[in-house]
Amino acid sequence: MSFLPARKLSCGIVILNDAAELLLCHVTGHDHWDLPKGGPAPGESPRATALRETQEETGLVLDDTPLLDLGRLDYRPRKDLHLFAALQPRWDPAGLVCESRFSSASGQRLPEMDGFDWFAIDQVRPRVTPRLAAVLCERLDLAALLQQLRAPQAELVA
Repeated sequence: MSFLPARKLSCGIVILNDAAELLLCHVTGHDHWDLPKGGPAPGESPRATALRETQEETGLVLDDTPLLDLGRLDYRPRKDLHLFAALQPRWDPAGLVCESRFSSASGQRLPEMDGFDWFAIDQVRPRVTPRLAAVLCERLDLAALLQQLRAPQAELVA
């Protein structure tokens, strides 16, 4: 009998605005952008994880923001994403700050994310990794998701 390692989980928030743009975070030391997301602490719910990771990686406090639960999605061979979605006004992302740090090869403590920007939905695919593009642009329909977030009957949870 062989046991496969448990699938890891990363939780995050797809933040859209009324201009049909998605907020992305530039990953320090890489050429791609990402969603604010990360792994849960022991006993932490996916929603709480997504809110905490968003705050750590952007400085945004969205605790009272209604979120649309998009569920758990296959992401990589041993990793799933549990995503939520939120509609936010368009604000200047220059004020966002990543508090989450990692140690570089030289021992420097660097922020996980070193830039933030809004991107039109049709500009997302070339900026993110192929796996995240598959989630955002194929399994999810960002334009339809935006319409759902705008709809007054959207099943959002606070």
